[in-house]
This record gives sequence, structure tokens and C-alpha cells, in this order.
Amino acid sequence: MELLNDMALFVEVVKARSFRRAAATIGMPNSTLSRRISGLEKAIGLRLLHRTTRRVELTEAGLLYFERCKRIVDEARLAHEQLGEMLAQPSGVLRVSLPVDFATAYLAPHIAEFSRRYPGISFEFDLTPRRVDLVTEPFDVAIRMGELPDSTLIARQLARVPRYLYASPRYLQLAGEPNEPTDLARHECLRMPRNTIWTLEDETKEIEIAVGGRFLVNSIGMIRRLATLDLGIAMLAEEIVVEDIAEGRLRRVLPPWQATPILVHAITETRLLPAKTQRFIEFLQERLRQD
Repeated sequence: MELLNDMALFVEVVKARSFRRAAATIGMPNSTLSRRISGLEKAIGLRLLHRTTRRVELTEAGLLYFERCKRIVDEARLAHEQLGEMLAQPSGVLRVSLPVDFATAYLAPHIAEFSRRYPGISFEFDLTPRRVDLVTEPFDVAIRMGELPDSTLIARQLARVPRYLYASPRYLQLAGEPNEPTDLARHECLRMPRNTIWTLEDETKEIEIAVGGRFLVNSIGMIRRLATLDLGIAMLAEEIVVEDIAEGRLRRVLPPWQATPILVHAITETRLLPAKTQRFIEFLQERLRQD
């Protein structure tokens, strides 16, 4: 048991890249933590960490040992939590990274329902466009939209969100309304970076159109806002523009056509998930597939 405890301490030090930060997280004196890791290295007979005044780095042996230890520690923690579920509902702090606009406009009601179902769970949400590092940062899960880069992280698909074209009535009055997808080439199209080709499909075919415009924006919320200000045609998920459509600020363009649906995934660092995280992912899968 003492070996397993030392392995867990070693994993925390590696995650924090610092004895001081790991000691603060664990609630253990820094000197005690350092002594325990030194004892572990002595028992193994190999140096696991390079220590500097600012941070610690893994040795080659330490990297191998960390990969094995982390799986063992995760398994032990999961077994403990699963037994705990027999007596109580999931609890603890759930730390989630979320895409700003999708979370605000679409996920918020589902999160509210989840919070009522599991009153023992507290929440820390980070709404940011950056891709957080699930290995070194303290997040349980990240919700991401779009294509995923190749990695060793675990991705679970939550939904396929349809996207359509929208513009303000005033913009269409000034610029004219496109009748065919090819007409988009002469319009102001509000685009995300590296999104100069729009793929549209109807019931019979798919077409790619090279689009342009004065605005390249890395925020869906900003694209939606610019569209309501008569500055161009936007490709957006319907859920994000429901209020704008109801109040007449936007309307659908090229109704028979839709853009390629965008995929929504839950990303985790491991398959061995605590109950709070597993329930959250399962809940979103259920709700988003119903919508």
C-alpha cells in the first residue's frame, strides 16, 4: 500500500512539474513529499526526476514509470469511486473547458438540468477558444467543436450540429439575395480563419464554393453579431441564432442548402473517468442527440 501511495505522489509531482505546487495540492509538507519521492527512487534504483530550482523534468526511466504509474493510480482511484457510488451520488468539483458561444447559447440549459440532477457536484467552467492541455492542466473534460487534431486523448462524440447560412434583411436588401450557392462568391461572407471554402449540400448533391469577404473572425459570437449588423452572410448553427431569427435580425439564406454538420466531442485524458465526469458526458450525449 505504501508503494501505491508513493506512486500516486510521484504522479502528482509530474503533473504539477513542481514539488512545491504538488505539495500544496496534496496538502503535504514539501520536505515530506521530496523525501518520499527520493525514497521511491532509492527503492527502484533509478533516478526518475531531474530537479532544478524552478521545475522538475522526467528522466527517460521516469517517463516510462509515469506512464505505468498513472494508469495504476487512475484504476485505483476509479475503483474507490465506483464503490462510493453504491452509497452516494457522484460528488466533487467538475472542471470543464467549453467553447464560449456554443456553451452560452446552447449548452447552458442542459448544464442547469444536470446540476439539478446531481446536487453533490460543483462546477468550474473555463470558457475559452484555446485548446487546454488535459495532461498538465486540472480539467476533467473539454468540450470541443470541429475537427480534432491527432493525439492520444480520448474523444467521445456528443452530437452532429447542422449549420445553415444566415444574413440580415438589410444586408440582403443592399447586396441582393443569392439564388444559388455559386452566388456566394460575389457576397461578403463572414468567415473563420482558414475557412475560405464553404461546403454546402442539398438532398441530391454537394458543392464547394470559394468565398471571400473583409472579415476573418475566430469567434462564432462575433460572426453572429456582425451578421446582425448587416455586414455579410454567416454560416452558423441554428441553436445560436434562434433569438435573432425570432426577432427578425437574421433570416435563412439559400433554404434548400445546409453546410456540413459540425461535430461536437467530449475530450478526456483517459478512459478511466471518475463518476462525476462519466455522468456529465453520458448526460450530454443523451440530451444533444435528442435535440
